[in-house]
Amino acid sequence: MHSRIPPDIIFLRKSDAPTLQGQLAAAIVRAILETRARPETRLPSSRHLAQALGLSRMTVSLVYQDLVAQGYLQTIPRSGIAVAATVPHRRLRTAEIRQNEHPPDWRTWLSDHQMPRRIIRKPANWRDFRYPFIYGQADPSLFDHGAWRDCARRALGTRDFGDLAADRYGADDPLLLDYICSNTLPRRGITARPDEVLVTLGAQNALFLAVELLARADRLAVTEEPGYPDFAETLRRAQSPTTFMPVDDRGMRPCDLPGNTRLVIATPSHHIPTGATMPLSRRREMIELAGHRDFLIIEDDYDFEMAYLAPPAPALKSLDQEGRVIYLGSFSKSLFPGLRIGYMVAPAELIAKARALRSIMLRHPPSHLQRITAYFLALGHYDAHIVRLRQAMKERRAILEQALAASSLKIEGAAASGGSSIWLRGPDGLESIELADRLTRDSVLIEPGGVFFETPPDPCPLFRLGFSSIQAADIPRGIDLIDRAAFA
Repeated sequence: MHSRIPPDIIFLRKSDAPTLQGQLAAAIVRAILETRARPETRLPSSRHLAQALGLSRMTVSLVYQDLVAQGYLQTIPRSGIAVAATVPHRRLRTAEIRQNEHPPDWRTWLSDHQMPRRIIRKPANWRDFRYPFIYGQADPSLFDHGAWRDCARRALGTRDFGDLAADRYGADDPLLLDYICSNTLPRRGITARPDEVLVTLGAQNALFLAVELLARADRLAVTEEPGYPDFAETLRRAQSPTTFMPVDDRGMRPCDLPGNTRLVIATPSHHIPTGATMPLSRRREMIELAGHRDFLIIEDDYDFEMAYLAPPAPALKSLDQEGRVIYLGSFSKSLFPGLRIGYMVAPAELIAKARALRSIMLRHPPSHLQRITAYFLALGHYDAHIVRLRQAMKERRAILEQALAASSLKIEGAAASGGSSIWLRGPDGLESIELADRLTRDSVLIEPGGVFFETPPDPCPLFRLGFSSIQAADIPRGIDLIDRAAFA
């Protein structure tokens, strides 16, 4: 007589899947693996299991059919559903292992690897907050999920699947490269061939590759103060000597660069976090100095699509005739941060080295994700999305500025062309970290400003407000709560 899996050990967990069918499938597979059920172990009938879990019999029948197709279950004539002999992942029973009495001393092994000092932290449950003024998170209501699903179906279709399933040995998707070269870069005044572009896992991956290849202990790097924390941390990991240059309302001042500068990392079009834009005169001065003094520039152009109040300034790379600017871009900011598709543009010699280094780390970003993104771009969905996004950000910024005008908070910096964040200053003596902690009790999230400084003011009254993920109707009340807490 064959054993059975009782229905009371099959239970649903909402965290397993968004649908009841997905939750039930996960529950059945979990029961099979955790009980180490042998082949031909019977499962409850569809009627019995449906009654036990409060589901429709049709739902249970459909899940059983799917698991038969996947090799977890089999149908036995006149006996019902049972565990198959082809279960894909069967747990092995392991022998008792004695506790190791001499574990490695990880403090010694990792002594040369310091934890980052500056990390922008966002609560994992930020969606649970009513007023999430945090930067870089997407509003799902602005995204065309149907169009994305259609592009995914195309990429997963028979015509594309064979090619995309193969190991590309470091090569990138030609459709995505073609769109970047023929559409994205020309919008920034940049001309590049496919061998001058590398697709990366977001601009973060591109930054790491560039610094890894270019920074050295005998090369002085210069970056912005305040500035993006990951610039500082990436240079620190590379053991690069670094100067943090103060910025003004027009960004970095090229005339202040030390004479022995060899590498500059900057956000000239939309400075992080103030939003300042480097004027054309400074951009030209920066390019001329790079040629005269023989240094290179890493330009992070992360937010150029969010230009809804004025046209974006020309990219620094568009003025570069000598190949001294390494340009970093990303689709993660304009589409959604979980996408992690970015790119690096540089002379072919550097891209070849970066491609080789990337291959050691991860071969290449997932081919299917590259192709889905390429279809979304090429079929016009991206441009339509940008139009919706700009309109929403324009509306939210207007509401935000109106609410701030009625408050005692001071706008310390905002991108003249648009953007999706504003840099604020509270009253003297305010510590923004403490303010952020108090505001969480009112379901408000802000980004304290100290993390953007290598040497932050003490106390630091500065903080950043993002408005990409907060609903427009919630902005005035959120600003009122911040104002009250800051001046309490």
